[in-house]
Amino acid sequence: MPLQPRQALDRIPLYKAGKPAESDALKLSSNENPFPPLPGVVEAAARELGRMNRYPDAGTVRLRDAVARNLGVRPEQVVPGTGSVAVLFALLHAYVDPGDEIVYAWRSFEAYPIAADLTGGTSVRVPLLPDGRHDLDAMLAAVTDRTKVVLVCTPNNPTGPVVTAAELETFVAAVPDDVLVVVDEAYVEFVRDPEACSGLDALAAHDNVVVLRTFSKAYGLAGLRVGYAVAHDDVADAIRKVIPPFSVTDVAAAAAVASFDAMEQLADRVDRVVAERVALRSALISQGWAVPEAEGNFVWLPLGEDSLAFAAACDPVSVRPFAGDGVRISVGEPGVDARFLDAAGAWRAARS
Repeated sequence: MPLQPRQALDRIPLYKAGKPAESDALKLSSNENPFPPLPGVVEAAARELGRMNRYPDAGTVRLRDAVARNLGVRPEQVVPGTGSVAVLFALLHAYVDPGDEIVYAWRSFEAYPIAADLTGGTSVRVPLLPDGRHDLDAMLAAVTDRTKVVLVCTPNNPTGPVVTAAELETFVAAVPDDVLVVVDEAYVEFVRDPEACSGLDALAAHDNVVVLRTFSKAYGLAGLRVGYAVAHDDVADAIRKVIPPFSVTDVAAAAAVASFDAMEQLADRVDRVVAERVALRSALISQGWAVPEAEGNFVWLPLGEDSLAFAAACDPVSVRPFAGDGVRISVGEPGVDARFLDAAGAWRAARS
């Protein structure tokens, strides 16, 4: 009899990365930062390469201290991992037993169902509103006595809108105290909506909130895989028990710490991405597309069954189709965005 993996794997798809392109610049499929690493980051990372014969700092002390200073929290509340998605996997394994439920909006980050199903828990997907926003009323109604975790992605990947502060406060206040509310803020640096929620504010006000953040997007460290959770001490300790030792390399930690020394340059780059995002969305609307509010470093076209064909028509620019739902387009360099807009306009004109 052949070897059999866990039955849970039968319903779990392989994670699909963004389609490769002829060049990095043409790749608008993975929400990558189009800018090179911030000043001082490569040098800080390179200094650690000479000691790669040593294990990384298991406590990621410098990184935790730097994140804590930057966010105004205590180091004990910070749990680094290999990207915020790895921290999410650890969190779910720490809190979800087989048969427990994980509630999240759908469509949202495609790793959510993979992470949820691997625990042996049950995914409860709540459809988004027509404008791509979380339906928090429906998500609250989906919470049962079997619910352990609720995931709130803001801005929502891949559709773009945020959850407002008022919406999140009302929602968390109504969720039972023994249910964790995970506020996934992978794209928080790009948010400009003055009414947008702050996961850190919710964390300060409620004992059952966890915040996820990453250095992959705004900070441009996607290739080094470093993110973190901010949580209350008991939750942070539980997550730490599940994360493999030495998972964050000293190279990645040094790059992340050095990024905090270039905050002025970071703010300038984020502002430029936001300006290009606004221009990209406006151009698509001018072509006649329906484009939800966009607060990340991407825009969304709800193309339904046309998603795969549209993505193919954009070649050689690589965009990210989600079959049956829509297409996500990352903000890239202006010239590449212009090439995408030409393809989008031609597609629309051919069908008008």
